[in-house]
Amino acid sequence: MTKFKGAYVAVVTPFIDGNVDEQGLKDLIEFQIQNGTSGIVPCGTTGESATLSHEEHHRVVELTIKTVNGRVPVLAGTGSNSTSETIELTRHAKAAGADGALIITPYYNRPSPEGLYQHFKTVAQAVDIPIILYNVPSRTGVNMMPETVARCAAIKNIVGIKEATANLCQISEVIRLCPKEFVVMSGDDFTALPTIAIGGTGVISVTSNVAPRDMAAIIDLALAGEYEKAKEAHYKLFPIMSAMFLECNPVPAKKSLELMGKIKSGAPRLPLGEITPANLTKLKTELSAYGLI
Repeated sequence: MTKFKGAYVAVVTPFIDGNVDEQGLKDLIEFQIQNGTSGIVPCGTTGESATLSHEEHHRVVELTIKTVNGRVPVLAGTGSNSTSETIELTRHAKAAGADGALIITPYYNRPSPEGLYQHFKTVAQAVDIPIILYNVPSRTGVNMMPETVARCAAIKNIVGIKEATANLCQISEVIRLCPKEFVVMSGDDFTALPTIAIGGTGVISVTSNVAPRDMAAIIDLALAGEYEKAKEAHYKLFPIMSAMFLECNPVPAKKSLELMGKIKSGAPRLPLGEITPANLTKLKTELSAYGLI
């Protein structure tokens, strides 16, 4: 279970002319591993999973696992607002060799606590792979409460949660109610450091796309109990964390990687649009001040 620890990257999916840029994705993964990222998360929110076809989703997961080649864990995003579709995507991830599956709470449907529990229980019983729950109410319209998380934590292959509520009170309650070995990873770069301080194990990060070494440093220092150094590293990186959310994620992250020369095109897929000129100016200012461009 402890393999889900440290700074994981919610890696972007690069596109060229609307198609997945496979070489660009491979290059990004190499960049991440060379700079100390603890694990790779393809097909999450940052990977624009909502607008990938099933064929593309499968290919991105397969390509990620092949490129990583066992050097770090791969936690594949396999969630959907359909339980049967979630099972299909999770079965594929297991067959492809993923180390675990990151499964979002069903969006748009707005299931009840019992519906959430039954959804995750059904998936966990259908596919014997380590599952990390993903709670991100700002994206889904439903908040998975700590009591429901604790119920899910009693299922043997549900091993952790990515908590993106940015609510340290709720995160504390999750940690308090769940077994000691249950993994709690921050889903917000801003709350990664305090989440570790209250018992979390790491972060699944957007900022790691552009500054993997510095994000990893914050988490490694915090996990080692070196909080003064971790705090210093947090505030150094804070302007870049903020810049990654000038617009809806992953628009700024993809544009940043293009500006840094890491991918050929930072264009997102519709309905996400290109970054506005005003925000592009702000983004360039922050990236330049930090020394990334």
